[in-house]
Amino acid sequence: MATVLMCRRFPRLCRVTAFSTTAKCKAESGSGKRKQEKEANPDTTSTGTESVATIQLLKPLDYRVLYNPSAYAKSKAASQQHAAGNSGQALGEAFTSPGAAQAQHTASSQALPPVTDALPKPKPKPLLKQTILTDFSAVQTREEAERIKSELHDSKEDPRVFQKGRPEYRSLSYDRSEPVETLPLEEGDLILHSVAELKDSQSPGTIADYFCKLSRLPVEQHAALVSKPAFNALCRCAVRNIQLLSTSDLISILKACVRLVVPATHPLLNACENEFCRRVWDMNLDQLLLVADCWRCLERSVPSYLSILFSYANMHWKDLTLPQFVQLVYIIGEGRRSPADLTQKMESMILKYFDSFTLEEVGAICLGFFKSLSDISDHVMRKIADRVSLQMEDMSTYALVNVLKMLRYARMDHLPLLKELGKVIPAQIPSINIQGIMHITLTCSSLHYFDEGIMAAVAMSLPSKVAYCRSKDAAKFLWSFGCLDYEPPNEEEFYSSLIEQMHKKLHEFWKFPEHLLTGLLGLAFVRRFPEELIDYALRDEFIQKARGSKYELKKDLFTLSKSVEIECPSYQGRRLPPQLYQEMTEMVLNFAEQEIYVRPEIVEAASLLERMLGGPEYVKKHMILPHTRSSDLEVHLAMDGQPIPFNLQDPVADKKLKDIGISLTDDLMSQLIKGRSNSQSPVGMEKEVRTPGQETGKETQTGDHAALAGGALLTDAPSQVEPKLGHCPEAPPSLALNLQPRGVKLAIQVSNRNHYCCSSKRLLGLHCLKRRQLQRLGYVVVELPFWEWFPLLKCTRLEKLSYLHYKVFHPALLSRA
Repeated sequence: MATVLMCRRFPRLCRVTAFSTTAKCKAESGSGKRKQEKEANPDTTSTGTESVATIQLLKPLDYRVLYNPSAYAKSKAASQQHAAGNSGQALGEAFTSPGAAQAQHTASSQALPPVTDALPKPKPKPLLKQTILTDFSAVQTREEAERIKSELHDSKEDPRVFQKGRPEYRSLSYDRSEPVETLPLEEGDLILHSVAELKDSQSPGTIADYFCKLSRLPVEQHAALVSKPAFNALCRCAVRNIQLLSTSDLISILKACVRLVVPATHPLLNACENEFCRRVWDMNLDQLLLVADCWRCLERSVPSYLSILFSYANMHWKDLTLPQFVQLVYIIGEGRRSPADLTQKMESMILKYFDSFTLEEVGAICLGFFKSLSDISDHVMRKIADRVSLQMEDMSTYALVNVLKMLRYARMDHLPLLKELGKVIPAQIPSINIQGIMHITLTCSSLHYFDEGIMAAVAMSLPSKVAYCRSKDAAKFLWSFGCLDYEPPNEEEFYSSLIEQMHKKLHEFWKFPEHLLTGLLGLAFVRRFPEELIDYALRDEFIQKARGSKYELKKDLFTLSKSVEIECPSYQGRRLPPQLYQEMTEMVLNFAEQEIYVRPEIVEAASLLERMLGGPEYVKKHMILPHTRSSDLEVHLAMDGQPIPFNLQDPVADKKLKDIGISLTDDLMSQLIKGRSNSQSPVGMEKEVRTPGQETGKETQTGDHAALAGGALLTDAPSQVEPKLGHCPEAPPSLALNLQPRGVKLAIQVSNRNHYCCSSKRLLGLHCLKRRQLQRLGYVVVELPFWEWFPLLKCTRLEKLSYLHYKVFHPALLSRA
């Protein structure tokens, strides 16, 4: 039933498995009946009307990052979160900006009706009943408000939570929570009147005092104050006297500007920045860090000031106290700048204070390094991960997520931490902010670490939170689940909710094209092809936008378009232009020549296969599917097991074909049998280790038997056992047709660790996609798994030949061929 629901939402969602037409028709007829009943009984819609009215008060999120400091914090009120969960679906419409309306035609049946239509005229109610309903509506609104508050993210305030852990930070940072006595409006008016009358005759101390007092006016008066002529006159007076102001007065004025939320481009701030740059070497480090923190609160970019600050810190780095050091790393991260000469010194400071850091400070340090793209040594990162793995339950999830970000950036698969994550985090997923969940999921996929408990918890929690997903979040979720080749128990609800959110966020993808391609590739890994989104991604305008991105997106376009071509033959939408196909194919093949074909494990396998089969014309080292970006060794076998020469384009193979197979003597046979690896079965080796020309007629049978045997050549990975995938005009749809009149086409895969999840034999999504597509094109996949082939590289040549002979002339194939 869930599958049918997805079809109704997305009529052009192509998946390789077939849908039930009968079930779909029944569902559509049922939907029509429900619609008629709904029209006949308009009162039935009243249960959701209050939430609709509430939604209209919310502003669309677009791509802003807004949430409160407790967004990631562990919640002890899980029951409240669950109670608020029922309102999550209704809130989805509130988080779609108006520009997305035209992009949502595929999901229009799910849209909420207009408020005027949804709210029938209320009938007169008794006063008591009306009061109860009003109270219930208020409670529902409060629950929704709490849910929204727990989901939204404030990128300015959340990273500053560590500052609450030590009193020393009060002198290094601007504290918004510091109590301030409110100034009466009358006194504010007197100050402004005095400024207007006296103008330039104000002393520097009086100017600073006026700023401090005016900043204590009620918050709702601040916007009006900043636009008043008298306040602008005070700002001009401060600019004219700025060099006469003491450093402490100048800092007081800057802090007043933070309280008043003065625009970052205000002329007063320009003058303040220039003056602080001039005074840096006369200030102490506490003052320098406080000023830098104020600039951050004002959201003003001050690269010149930061450069001087970093130079100062570089000279005095040994004198940094623990709070000064952590605050400096925070400033470095928020400025997105990594001073190269400070990096090694910062690592020394981490080691110096490591045992004294709070867990929040550890998270702040990781976030600072992550945001500034600062490298961290494996030794220091491992030390941090070791501590976190032992104290994870004591960390806020916000600090933990920051550590995971840095772990991901350092590409460190720290198994003790990841295993502890699998024990601690699943129970916390429902109470974690959606962006925190995204980063946890993305860390697992980036490090190729699969934990079903984490992934299942994310999948079950996400549909009720999907309305809070930015385009980036939805794309990363789809990529992570596809990369790990995991389809959760609620897969239809999970994927349909994310695809629907992708439709709603379609307007964002024009600004962030990489996110659309990321999400679509994640879907392709698990055989899901939302045709309208694919058609949008392959538009000429979008392709040009993607090509102009700072990211390399042409490879993703190439992989997506070719995958649709192979796996979704009914697709009638746009395709990648032929010239781009050619360009990308040449690029990938050139890369393979330089980086892949030269790898020792591939060179050795190709060389030995040529020797075993009779020459280079029997083996082709190339990319059968260039869009999957990995190499293959292609071999053709006749129905009687004889290798077929086909690689006639190879310059070495372009000669008169002749049988140059290996002559097997009794002595060589004995050595091959005795030299077999312990991991390989010796059963039937006397029959297996024969040159193809020595096969007996007894072993030659029908092509159907050989085709069935071809399935035994697949790797042991369970993800590769595929059902029939439907008709594809370019290739036979099933292994029963893998044998062409000339025999079997083998695609031999020399795998490595990067093809699998960490410490497991679970194949990653891209390589599942590749092997699935090879099968659709009529190939039988044979794997030389790294856990078998790599150890053999150190063994004798006879042992390697024996292993390859066993793989190519598989007993199950030869016994039925």
